[in-house]
Amino acid sequence: MKNRYLPMFGLVAALAAGAMIPQRASAAEANLDCKLHFTTTSWSAIYKHVEGTGLVTCANGTSMHVKIAAQGVGLTAGKSHIDNGVGTFTDVHTIDDVLGSYAQGEANAGLVKSGTAQILTKGTVSLALAGAGQGVDLGISIGKFTISRAK
Repeated sequence: MKNRYLPMFGLVAALAAGAMIPQRASAAEANLDCKLHFTTTSWSAIYKHVEGTGLVTCANGTSMHVKIAAQGVGLTAGKSHIDNGVGTFTDVHTIDDVLGSYAQGEANAGLVKSGTAQILTKGTVSLALAGAGQGVDLGISIGKFTISRAK
């Protein structure tokens, strides 16, 4: 019975040691303001598929045309498009930090008027999306939202 707390002590010690290791970059250093202006179309029937394009602009004057793709699964059905959507990134060092795949969870409901509002994460970088459009959609899904450089 004396060794009952030994595994918990080991876990606490490991976490404390990890906290003392210097990190490569802190969130305080990641202060570049970047925005995404986008348009997407989507369809779903258990499997959700989204395609779109956008433009990322940052406060330091850099910009990049991007391609948007998202796939997910869930209890979802419908078809919609979002025009003039806006996203705001946090914890960005350079414009290239916005590229990659973000974890996505979504709940939506729309009839004629459709919309989205979501928070996506990729490591320390987060993306808050908002947009309105038209279509019919209902359901919940999880998946990934990928931003890549347009060709």
